[in-house]
Amino acid sequence: MRKHMLALAAAAAAVALPGYALAQAGTVAGAAAGAATGAVVGGPVGAVAGGIIGGTMGTVADPPPPEVRTYVVHEDRPSVTYEGDVVVGATLPQTVEVYPVPRYKQYDYTVINNERVIVDPHTRKVIEVVR
Repeated sequence: MRKHMLALAAAAAAVALPGYALAQAGTVAGAAAGAATGAVVGGPVGAVAGGIIGGTMGTVADPPPPEVRTYVVHEDRPSVTYEGDVVVGATLPQTVEVYPVPRYKQYDYTVINNERVIVDPHTRKVIEVVR
């Protein structure tokens, strides 16, 4: 039993980096790549662990490029008062107006409690608080 747990841990570690490298490919591709890598390293148990880790890592988003941050910092928009915490991963309510970032359709932004925030336009989740 202990050998199986060690094999599972080794397989998980082996697929973590390849899964992370495929993060832009999304959850499905990350899970598939993780499962394939895990199967090679640890057989069926490795495939399961690799699929889970690869799927999780596949959802990690890259930080916005510097041009997006620069644009957001220099735009003059009114600040909205918001009672909740402005943290990465928080979903903004529909009442908070967000603005598109030209040439970067995968990013919106707004100003909340005098802090500039980069937002995913599809989910309205905070991607980054620009400080």
